[in-house]
Amino acid sequence: MFLTRKAQMVAPEQTLPGRTERNFPLAEKHRVLDAPLVTEDIPDGYEVAFFGLGCFWGAEEIYWQVPGVYSTSVGYAGGTTPNPSYDEVCSGGTNHTEAVRIVFDPTQVSFADLVKTFFEVHDPTQGFRQGNDVGTQYRSAIYYTTPEQEQVARELTTVYGDELKRRRLGDITTEIRPAAETPYYYAEDMHQQYLAKNPFGYRCHANTGVKFPATA
Repeated sequence: MFLTRKAQMVAPEQTLPGRTERNFPLAEKHRVLDAPLVTEDIPDGYEVAFFGLGCFWGAEEIYWQVPGVYSTSVGYAGGTTPNPSYDEVCSGGTNHTEAVRIVFDPTQVSFADLVKTFFEVHDPTQGFRQGNDVGTQYRSAIYYTTPEQEQVARELTTVYGDELKRRRLGDITTEIRPAAETPYYYAEDMHQQYLAKNPFGYRCHANTGVKFPATA
């Protein structure tokens, strides 16, 4: 049994030990897109983006439908424990958030548009929760892979944050960090494209109902 820590992050030295390598296989092909599931080598000119926006099943489903997205996967980001399991992440003892990894063609969809979608489809003011899902693994996060992505992420966070404040809906709690600070670990195969395998499965789309300002 794992100790459940829902209200706060754990000191890095107190996180679970994890393991030296992934101990489960993954499918070779994405179940929805005509692309590999594991994409360590991406096509020339493509970029990678990481978002945490609550339960990763629904997050991935949203992004695999965006034109210009080449491949998606779900996994664990922003934490300390190496190669964590789903149960370990849900215990709150790894400091990871459930994340979706997106490989995209920036000539077809901009990182800015991915960020705008990110803000519109979840509630970035809720801290360690999304709707009824409570825990540090549900925190809002953007992990950028280039300086340009960082600039866009911070600028658009300010724009959307100002709009939420104007409507008195609270402050944005989104964590913005370089993806290189902590590795991304692919989640178990059962979680990959979960809603394509289980179309009537669970979706948590807590959101503010506020569209991204059209002038931004």
